[in-house]
Amino acid sequence: MATNERRILRCAIYTRKSSEHGLEQDFNSLDAQREAAEAYIKSQAHEGWRLVKARYDDGGISGGTLERPALQSLLDDIRSRKVDIVVVYKVDRLTRSLADFAQWRVIRGRHPAIQYHDVYGEPQAFRSVMRIIATTLPSLNTCSLVSLLQVQT
Repeated sequence: MATNERRILRCAIYTRKSSEHGLEQDFNSLDAQREAAEAYIKSQAHEGWRLVKARYDDGGISGGTLERPALQSLLDDIRSRKVDIVVVYKVDRLTRSLADFAQWRVIRGRHPAIQYHDVYGEPQAFRSVMRIIATTLPSLNTCSLVSLLQVQT
């Protein structure tokens, strides 16, 4: 590959809304999340980012479980190496459970080339993860947890 050519990075957008309220609207929360993520991917086009055609949208499903149809489809595509980057509106769209966050760490360990980004960038993702940890395990020192989990976006 020539030095001026960029590798194409296949980007998947995952959206989730916990309740079905409002999903019947022409433009709903899932659409807003997707629109923001698409804009973020376009802003990274110079880095080779390209949106995949597959959609991964879970409407009306809690973030407290990984048993979500679109999420499972995304995980299958990650395992099949059809996706290089997962983009979410906020990291809590992936999970609101510390145990499931740990499972994401396992998945990332098995597929280290996969990148995870939220449309706000690293600081927002970091704050969201810390909020999950702080509300789940308030008695633990979050600095120690960050070191233990090696949080990366």
